Amino acid sequence: MFTGIIEEIGIVKSVRKLNHASVLTIAAGKVLGDMKVGDSINTNGVCLTVTSFSFEGFTVDVMPETFTRSGLSALAAGQKVNLERALRLADRLGGHIVSGHIDGVGKLARTWKDENAVWFTITADPSILRYIVEKGSVALDGISLTVVRADQRSFDVSVIPHTQHETTLLSKTTGSVLNIECDILGKYVEKLVHGEKDKLSVDFLKEMGF
Repeated sequence: MFTGIIEEIGIVKSVRKLNHASVLTIAAGKVLGDMKVGDSINTNGVCLTVTSFSFEGFTVDVMPETFTRSGLSALAAGQKVNLERALRLADRLGGHIVSGHIDGVGKLARTWKDENAVWFTITADPSILRYIVEKGSVALDGISLTVVRADQRSFDVSVIPHTQHETTLLSKTTGSVLNIECDILGKYVEKLVHGEKDKLSVDFLKEMGF
């Protein structure tokens, strides 16, 4: 579990591509501090497991499901990625609850400045936009952001100077792909509202012989 508050920007050192998977080696500094094999690292919004590490960086596997659902398949050596270590129970939840399980990708449609802020308009599939709510939360490439406007085709976020400097957002250009994770609370609420809870309860009771 993560918060969407980026700890540092890493640099992809190498990409070993398989058919529908890859192995990434990422240069980093801060996140290596207490790293262990098996740790979870949010990499551009995707929860990945550390398979090995050194004093210069770490290596992770990207499985086919993640490869096809996220923008990690397009990463190349030299590119920058947002990094965050897993949340500790004693930490403050500065952003929102981020699982690192990507719902899909969106594309950057346009950007513009508004005094000290930079606005981003993101287009996405309706299956994603149904969970995007004005003044709600969304994670873009692992960054916790507030939705300022949303309609059936796109949504806007406004980014403060600190986030501009501490993440990779300003390096994005029109057409850039962004990993999107919708607010997990909305997905659970939808399932309960649609009666899935009752259906599951009935099926479970039948299996138990009641």
